[in-house]
Formats: sequence, structure tokens, C-alpha cells
Amino acid sequence: MPNAKPIPDGYHTITPHLICRDAARTMKFYEQAFGAETIHCMTMPGGGIMHAAMRIGDSQFMIAEENPAWDSKSPLALGATPVPIHLYVSNVDASFQRAVQAGATAKMPPTDMFWGDRYAQVVDPSGHIWSIATHVKDMTPAEIEQAAMAMFASGNCGSDKMKS
Repeated sequence: MPNAKPIPDGYHTITPHLICRDAARTMKFYEQAFGAETIHCMTMPGGGIMHAAMRIGDSQFMIAEENPAWDSKSPLALGATPVPIHLYVSNVDASFQRAVQAGATAKMPPTDMFWGDRYAQVVDPSGHIWSIATHVKDMTPAEIEQAAMAMFASGNCGSDKMKS
């Protein structure tokens, strides 16, 4: 296809591809919690999501059904996930509450952080961690480093706010 764009419209260079247990239910959660919209969705014979694309704001992401036969496992099957998905929003407190009301598990309530963001974390029904933030203060790298050192020196690293 000579006219095909190397990166399709609507996508960025890096695009998360989430493996979800009960992907259809998780997609509904993303709609309710984060205002996501479904771009397209292909189901497998017998049900289940083979591939879907959703958009939140200006960013698209992909979703597929957990499938042990393909060695495709959700964080629930693995027992954890090492990769949070970061979502910038205009009001982290409202977005956090909306996600929890939609069925997310609260991991960290909205908190002012040393790097200039108000920041929170939730866990979605498939076990993916979503960090949610609103940028509230522009800071230089030196100011961020100084604030981080002050936080570490105080012994208050925010771990008391995290739920595992």
C-alpha cells in the first residue's frame, strides 16, 4: 500500500496494548471511569475480544482478551503488573472518584507530589494500575530534585498512602 501512513491517524509512536480478563466488561469500565470511546472492536468466534482500540483524550490504546492458549495473560493471571498506565486529566480528584465509582480499586488517593503533580492511583477490573494526575506546578529539574531530597530526608515517601 504505497499511500499508507507508517503511523496511522490517531496513534502516537508508543501505544499501550492491554491484555484484559473479560475485556468487554473492562472496556465498559474504561468508558465509565475515564470517558473512553471505542474506535473499533473485533470479537472472536464464540465471544471474547480479539482486538479493540479505544481512545481517551488524544491517545489511543489497544485491548485484547486474556487467552492462556496464546500465552496472553492479564495482570490478574500474573498476580501483578509492573507497568502503570499514566493518565493526565484536568481534575485528578474528580477523575479518581469517577474511577472508583465505576468499579476501580483505590490504590493511592489524590496527593500533592514533589514533582508538581497532584497524583493518584487506581486498579482496574483486569488488574492494570492507572496513575491519574493533574499538573499543578511547573518546576525546574533542580527544584524537583531539591523537593525529592527534602521528601526522602523527612522519611515521608508517600508509601503510607499506597495500598497493595
